[in-house]
Amino acid sequence: MKDTVVVFARAPRLGTVKRRLAKDIGDRAALRFHTETLHRLLRSLHRDLHFRTVLALTPDGAKDRLPLRVVRIAQSRGDVGERMDTACRRFRCGNVAIIGSDIPHANAADLRAAFRALGSHDAVFGPAEDGGYWLVALGPRRPAQPFVNARWSTQHALADTLRNFRGRRVALLRTLRDVDTVGDLPLAGRPRIRDDL
Repeated sequence: MKDTVVVFARAPRLGTVKRRLAKDIGDRAALRFHTETLHRLLRSLHRDLHFRTVLALTPDGAKDRLPLRVVRIAQSRGDVGERMDTACRRFRCGNVAIIGSDIPHANAADLRAAFRALGSHDAVFGPAEDGGYWLVALGPRRPAQPFVNARWSTQHALADTLRNFRGRRVALLRTLRDVDTVGDLPLAGRPRIRDDL
């Protein structure tokens, strides 16, 4: 059975994506960043034949105009931990990885590394600079509630989640930066002016 990558993303709609970033650069620039980063990641993953790629959109039933033909599923309801748990349960027979869509430097090589690490580990995390994580990959031996009691959107998210994996073998990938504010943008990608004034 092929490994599965689930890309978690908000449907690309003006005024609904990257709201903290939009406060600094405007809604249109935030939407453009979100769409381009998501498309770049999906294109990189879709080309790789080592795993299948699934796009999990929120809100449920959202439509998108992304040009790639990948399977789309709903994220379902609940906080991000509950939604990730639901996604993992859909693919419980094999290895599954969930990756966020706002990490400009993530690519297919990171997913291949995660799935390789699952050969000798029960879980793999891609730590984010802010204390969260941009990727989680799980093998078939998973805790019953891998994401319970995590303080999401805080510097404690990774540490809280790792508590659910006590007694299991866990590997860490490289640390990357997810983009929440203008200060998180790669220097080359920072807009010079707001585009919606």
